[in-house]
Amino acid sequence: MLNRPIATAAAGALFALVSPVLAADTAPPAPGTGTGAMPLDPATPLNTAPGVLPQDLSVWGMFTTADIIVQAVMVGLLIASVITWTVWLSKNLELHKARKRALLALTEVSQSRTLAEAAQRVADHDGPTATLIVAAQTELAESMEDPPESVKERAAWHLERIEAAAGRRIAKGTGILATIGATAPFVGLFGTVWGIMNSFIGIAKSQTTNLAVVAPGIAEALLATALGLVAAIPAVVIYNHFSRSISGYRHQLGDASAVVLRLLSRDLDRRQAPRLTKAAE
Repeated sequence: MLNRPIATAAAGALFALVSPVLAADTAPPAPGTGTGAMPLDPATPLNTAPGVLPQDLSVWGMFTTADIIVQAVMVGLLIASVITWTVWLSKNLELHKARKRALLALTEVSQSRTLAEAAQRVADHDGPTATLIVAAQTELAESMEDPPESVKERAAWHLERIEAAAGRRIAKGTGILATIGATAPFVGLFGTVWGIMNSFIGIAKSQTTNLAVVAPGIAEALLATALGLVAAIPAVVIYNHFSRSISGYRHQLGDASAVVLRLLSRDLDRRQAPRLTKAAE
C-alpha cells in the first residue's frame, strides 16, 4: 500500500524534469534561426496564397512570355486580320461606287432608241457600260457590208469579253480573304500545338504536374487558336458578302450588254431597211 504513493510521486517528479526538454524540442524555430535557416528580409513578400499563378495571364502578358514561334504565329494572324478589314473597307467603297455608276448608266441606256443616243447619254459616265456602247458602235462601223447576223455575233463576243474583264477587275483583291479564312484556323492550331508541346516539356523538366506550372503555357497556346478564329471568321463572312455584291454587279453589266445588243440590232435593221426597199423595187 505504501509503494503506490511513492511510485506516483516519483513519476510526477520525472515528468516535471523531462517536460521542459520536450517542449523545447517540439517548439517551431523562430524566423531566421535554426540549423541551416536563412535570415528573412522583411521587405521580401511571401506568396503563400494557394492557387496564385506567378505569371501575368493578361493577353499582353501571355504574348510577351510566349515562345518565339507562338509569338510569330500571333503576329501573323494579327497582320491577316488587319489585311481583312483593310480589304473590306476599300472594296466596299469600290463596289458601292461601281454598282451605283452601273445602275445609272443602265437606266440611261434603257431609255435610248439608238446606239448614238445611248453614247451621248453615257458620255459623262466612266465605266464598263460606256465601253460596251463604244465597242458596239465600232463593230457596226467596221461591218457596213456584212450580214446583220454576223455583225451581232461578233459584237456579242466582244461585249462578253468586256463583261468578263470588268468582273475580274472588280473582284481583284477578294481572293486573299478566302485564303485567310481557309488557313488562319490551321495557323492558330499550329501555334497551339507548339505551345502545348512546350508546356509538356516544362512539366518534364520541373517534374511536377502542378497546375500553376502548366497553366500559363496552355493559356498562351489557346490564345493562338483564338487569334486564328478572330482572323478567319470575319474573312469568311466578308468574302461571302463580296461574292454576292460582285455577282449583282455582273448581272447589271449583263443587263447593260443585252440592252446594247438590242440597240445594235435595231440600228442594223434600220440600215437594212433602205436596201430591202430598193431591192423590192
